[in-house]
Amino acid sequence: MSVQVLLATLNAKYVHSALALYSLRRYCRQVCPDIAVREYTVNNELLVILGELYREKPDVLGLACYIWNIDATLELAGLVRKVLPATVIVLGGPEVSYDPAGIMETNDAVDYIVQGEGEETLAALLAALAEGRVPRETPGLAFRSDGAVMAGFPQVVRDLKTIPFPYDDDDMAGLRGRIVYYESSRGCPYSCQYCLSSATAGVRFLPVERVLDELAFFIAQGVKQIKFVDRTFNARREHYLPIIEFLAAQDTSTNFHLEIAADLLDDDVLAVLKTAPPGRFQLEIGVQSTNEDTLTAITRRNDWPRIVANVGSLRAAGNIHLHLDLIAGLPYEDYRRFGQSFNDVYSLKPHMLQLGFLKLLKGSGMRRTADDHGYAFMDCAPYEVLANKYISYGEIRKLKIFEEMFNQLYNSGRFPATLDWFVATSGGAFALYEAIAAYWEKHDLHLIAPGARGLARHLDGFCREAFPEQTAICRQFLKFDTLGSDRDSGRPDFLPWDGADREEAKSAFWRDEAAVRRYLPGYVFTSWREVRNNHHIEFFDIDIPAWLDDGWFVKRPTAVLFTRSRGTPSWQKVEPGDLLKGRAV
Repeated sequence: MSVQVLLATLNAKYVHSALALYSLRRYCRQVCPDIAVREYTVNNELLVILGELYREKPDVLGLACYIWNIDATLELAGLVRKVLPATVIVLGGPEVSYDPAGIMETNDAVDYIVQGEGEETLAALLAALAEGRVPRETPGLAFRSDGAVMAGFPQVVRDLKTIPFPYDDDDMAGLRGRIVYYESSRGCPYSCQYCLSSATAGVRFLPVERVLDELAFFIAQGVKQIKFVDRTFNARREHYLPIIEFLAAQDTSTNFHLEIAADLLDDDVLAVLKTAPPGRFQLEIGVQSTNEDTLTAITRRNDWPRIVANVGSLRAAGNIHLHLDLIAGLPYEDYRRFGQSFNDVYSLKPHMLQLGFLKLLKGSGMRRTADDHGYAFMDCAPYEVLANKYISYGEIRKLKIFEEMFNQLYNSGRFPATLDWFVATSGGAFALYEAIAAYWEKHDLHLIAPGARGLARHLDGFCREAFPEQTAICRQFLKFDTLGSDRDSGRPDFLPWDGADREEAKSAFWRDEAAVRRYLPGYVFTSWREVRNNHHIEFFDIDIPAWLDDGWFVKRPTAVLFTRSRGTPSWQKVEPGDLLKGRAV
């Protein structure tokens, strides 16, 4: 009997894609050729999704379940049962793998649950359904029998070579402009108790030669970003180093996002990474905490001195986006000790510092020991921590406002000079951002999403309250960051922009091609429109370039040339002698 199968999920955002569905489809085609993938988002109306599923009328509907979509997915399954009563509904994914009985006992619409890595289990289920059999002996499959739910244990695919490459040419057209997920290994060498990877032991790898062939396919397709889902990409040197070397040598604009353990990097790997083309790699490094008692409790090992050295080396190279992670709410880390972890990681100057909050996931070690640490957490997904013995809900709430503000200011990359100056002025990163977060709450800014101009105005307002005597200096830094941002958000009118008295010096500079070429080799004046669109000279009351370069704070008129013609804005200090032939500026 031919069985028509549809695999679907609700992604968190349109730009995301569901690697699991593509992998299941390719693997299960050996037993069921008529199998398709459909991706929606949690922002789509459920009735619209229901209508699309009804139009296809599959014999079997598989739905992938995660913490961001579980409630909507269960509601969708109930709707499908009402309009397609003959369709077999199968759930899979981490959100249902560790409590299949609880899910099935409260959701009559669900016929089966695939537990763990689903390729082999789903293939066995589809083969049984095609033959009209009841798949009672299938490992990792939960089902009903005489009114009771029979469940096994989450499965793993021991030999990854048996899983075909998930994508084909037709998939690439539908994934254009989106993040494409890929895996070269499954499992993790660590056993961090907050992570579901701790539920399985060991790491399984695809052959390196196969990985290189598959990555070449993506490059040939012009994929914008490949995000490896390997839990620790650099778990085994002989596996990942050839991949890094191959990707670094390619002629491509594709970006590759890798989750790594920074303390496992050696000098040879660092050398490859530091000579890779700018933008080729994006590294996500999970630090989580710098408190040794906390790390011991979650069975995580961090070689902090080596992390500092390796991240510092990569940061100095300047060609790789570095994304570092912290988790609030871990055992033995109170509010102030979390602040120390924040300061430690902030001092490494990552391009992004992600402040996350502990989630007590089903199947994780932390969920099993929650009572030992007095955890209060959300009963429903995403199971986020509200408090524990070490940190109160009030403090968690403060950190939530802190996180929102920090994402808007630091992680947006809009105000690097201003924030560096603020930290230097205030004497500590956590204390500074804690004060800004308090200002945010005082003025209800955590309840809105201010644009770039609004953010600059709010930073100015914070400075006027916290450092009133420094307001004029703050505005100089805000002006610098506004011009140096890669987002054209206009010029806030409260900042002290150059007046007409500066125009003579600027006009003379642009007409002096010899002077301009000292900053823009090959420059030829074509039109004032070209100059205005691609370049801007602004005077500052303090020498901000000197402060950024070496920390010298000098009050003197300084001209800076900002250039946008090469993508991300760049800036150069203009020597006074190149403006008005050395006359006073």
